[in-house]
Amino acid sequence: MSASSTRPSYAAVLRMPHATRTFTAALLGRLSYGMVSLAVLLAVTRATGSYAAAGAVMALFGAASVFLSPLRAALVDRHGPRRALLPMAALYAGLLGTLAAATWRPGAPAAVLGAVAVAAGACTPPLGPTMRAVWGELVTDRRLLQRAYSLDGVAEELLFVSGPLLVGVVVQFAPPAAGVAVSGLLVGLGTLAFVTSPAVKSVAVRVQVQASRVQARARLRMRLRIERGLVQPVVVAAGVGLSLGAVDLLVLAFAEQRGHGDDAVAWIFAALSAGSAVGGLLYGAVDWRTGARVRLPVLTAGLGLALAVAGLAPGLGTLAGAAVCAGFFVAPALTTAYLVADESAAPGARVQAGAWVNTAVNAGISAGAAAAGLLVGRLPLGAGFAMAGGAALLAAAVVGVGTRHPRALPRRRKRKREQEHEHEQEREQEAGAAEQAR
Repeated sequence: MSASSTRPSYAAVLRMPHATRTFTAALLGRLSYGMVSLAVLLAVTRATGSYAAAGAVMALFGAASVFLSPLRAALVDRHGPRRALLPMAALYAGLLGTLAAATWRPGAPAAVLGAVAVAAGACTPPLGPTMRAVWGELVTDRRLLQRAYSLDGVAEELLFVSGPLLVGVVVQFAPPAAGVAVSGLLVGLGTLAFVTSPAVKSVAVRVQVQASRVQARARLRMRLRIERGLVQPVVVAAGVGLSLGAVDLLVLAFAEQRGHGDDAVAWIFAALSAGSAVGGLLYGAVDWRTGARVRLPVLTAGLGLALAVAGLAPGLGTLAGAAVCAGFFVAPALTTAYLVADESAAPGARVQAGAWVNTAVNAGISAGAAAAGLLVGRLPLGAGFAMAGGAALLAAAVVGVGTRHPRALPRRRKRKREQEHEHEQEREQEAGAAEQAR
């Protein structure tokens, strides 16, 4: 696939062959993930009449989706997007349809709903990691790839804002279970359009060519997580996730202490997302002279400091401003983490590399929310915000130490040169194999 543009820009990203079609299809499918959490929560609550049951079902769904993500990504790397994603999407959509039917009217047993939710979560198609792997194949210019990842991250942020709003529209006319059904329909249609794109078909061909030479080794490395280059982005993603998961509950407690309603909480979350979107677009538009591994701890530390300062906010307006400032670092930090993971990935393991970062973010969010739930009410809110920011600062410190080690950079440069040489040889072999196949 073609390489780059002389003047890298977001428009240049979308002008890449088949990029707009492929990206739009992936976003359609990923809109399901922005809807499904709220839709399932409302549907199970209405069906069982129990918040505890709804929380348990959501926890099971989330755990199965998050912790099996690297395994599903390995299947995509091994068999190609079309052969792996279509069965996953079909099962996922069908199970969400089953969950919607079971929760359409009250009286469904919570145990049955939990079992269906676990099965659905286990089949969640890794559309985000796969789309980022496709970006890596479409775009060979690293500056343009940075813009592609920034655009992808900002779009994903907006999906998780618009998804709940779409659920709100659906429940105005139908039971909450309809939102679950719509979520399943979106992922089915989006995945089908995604895997039939010519760009994704080309990736599938390369995966098949690579499989016989590198797949077993790559799978082993990813399974044992001994790919040292992935440590930094995974640590940062976990730290960012911990911070964001804790902040959600801290903002809710902040609003309640000052007598504000849920609408005020929504504005704070919107401010954080808006800051993240703006920060991501600005970050992607800059031609950075420093390497991604150097930027990674700096951006993560910026997020940590902004969240720690947010705990000093005297009122809701000030907190909203602090949330915007914190948001400026969210998308850039995660974009850089995905870039570093992509650089570190072995050929044929790009989806898995992105999935590890994605898993670390989601697991961190869950752990941060659980930790905040234990600490809110026992500590002052200022201390809670400081601890949330401290998680990101700790991740930045851990990653920064590895980046600044005096012997680390020469070894890394040498390793990078060796990887580039190896990748170039493999591309030449793939080209030869593809020519023979024709």
